[in-house]
Amino acid sequence: MLYYKTFIKDPSLDWVVFIHGAGGSSSIWFKQVRAYQEAFNVMLVDLRGHGKSKEMSTMKAYYKEKYTFKTVSRDVLEVLRNNKIDSAHFVGVSLGTIIIRTIAELKPEVVQSAVMCGAITRMDVRSRILVWLGHTFKKIVPFIWLYKLFAWVIMPKKNHQESRSMFISDAKNLAKKEFLKWFRLTYDVNPLLRYFKEKEMQNPTLYVMGSEDHMFLPPVKKMIADFERSSLHVIEGCGHVCNIEEPDLFNEISIKFLKNNATHLQQETA
Repeated sequence: MLYYKTFIKDPSLDWVVFIHGAGGSSSIWFKQVRAYQEAFNVMLVDLRGHGKSKEMSTMKAYYKEKYTFKTVSRDVLEVLRNNKIDSAHFVGVSLGTIIIRTIAELKPEVVQSAVMCGAITRMDVRSRILVWLGHTFKKIVPFIWLYKLFAWVIMPKKNHQESRSMFISDAKNLAKKEFLKWFRLTYDVNPLLRYFKEKEMQNPTLYVMGSEDHMFLPPVKKMIADFERSSLHVIEGCGHVCNIEEPDLFNEISIKFLKNNATHLQQETA
């Protein structure tokens, strides 16, 4: 099972489950945990091969298994089942937002609402070129070089440095074989994103994007124009990882949204 950590304030409260992106770990949410604990039970998850779930990649079954967004998402669902959590609010960043969308497809009743930070909803020409470069050179150059290139292209500005450094630092802990297995998921991204673009999640969804998220903000704006249960909040002067660059504002925006959709708060006002 995945490594996870829980912060339980009261068993009667709703759960919030945090999903990090590829190459990262649950440590990316360190600026959120305390604020979220005031109103919710919190669960941090390290995806397979990442953070403290790294030992999973040494298990024979996982070593041989081809990774797909469904298998990675089922890992998270297994953690919820074992903790007897029937439903939760999800907060994800970057590729973690695709995992949340996949969970909502596999088990829509599990997702009460979702906050998508730096959401990936389409691969534009630049991102497709990056992926092509990655597949072309992944067996020739050290994978951390590729990851640094991706991080710099996605988060190029000086004020993105903390986010960029954190992603690179976490990625250094990945084994090369694990990086390659995750990188192969990029083959599945475009077909999946085309499907998600045409189908909105059943539950309320808030997209929190930085105004400087030059690769991923434009397609999010275009996509939610046709959606009814989704909304977008753009944080000015912020890049791809808003929860790191503007944590106080991100916390305020996202917690307000989650409280508006929290079962325990709705019951109190009924």
